[in-house]
Amino acid sequence: MKRITLAAAVMVAIGLVATGSGRGAPGPKPRDEPPGPITAEQLQTSDNNLKQIVLGFHNYNDTFGFLPTNQLSKDKKPLLSWRVQILPFIEEDNLYKAFKLDEPWDSEHNKKLIERMPKIYAPVRGKADAGMTFYQAFGGSNGWLKPGASIPRSFPDGTSNTIVCAEAAKPVVWTKPDDLVFDGKAVPALGGMFDGRFHAALMDGSTRRFRKGVDPEILKLLIDPADGMPLPRDLGLDEEEKK
Repeated sequence: MKRITLAAAVMVAIGLVATGSGRGAPGPKPRDEPPGPITAEQLQTSDNNLKQIVLGFHNYNDTFGFLPTNQLSKDKKPLLSWRVQILPFIEEDNLYKAFKLDEPWDSEHNKKLIERMPKIYAPVRGKADAGMTFYQAFGGSNGWLKPGASIPRSFPDGTSNTIVCAEAAKPVVWTKPDDLVFDGKAVPALGGMFDGRFHAALMDGSTRRFRKGVDPEILKLLIDPADGMPLPRDLGLDEEEKK
């Protein structure tokens, strides 16, 4: 009952029903040419992708009692990313079962699965090679992405006040445990798909589109789940989103 209640609440809040339209879809082809003009469809697609990712976080949390994280081996070597961990919760069960979970992302077996990147991770714009994604979570000393993190315990500032995933400035291989690192000081570079503008998802399932050059002090408050500081009225949202 808990899983149904929490997941349903998030779906209502974000106005999203996962359709599975990206099931089994291959990743993008390498792009050598400059990206074209930004379109409303691209903006909406990326916004929806982030909503589905956060819904996957919630369903994972409801099932296991904690959030997904980047998996490490017993000797602390990188295995597979959270993007792999939530596959069963974004209607990609078969792809998840194809991975060898005790092997690193670039093992002979697992690296063959990079090309099967789900559509919701695929860049809608920007320059990226096949199998790479701009969608990254926030780790480091002041990010939420830590082993044992859970909803709502790990978000004392509130799930509606904390960014959990955003469009980074540079893409990474989607299976690789490689994400944005936040130490409470320097804000990681964002906005690789839309020329500095970027979408970010909050843990309550809502999304925001931020303008280029948003005040890094505002982003620090939004990224840190436990700074205890109030948010300003002007969050630096893109003007078109305010209309």
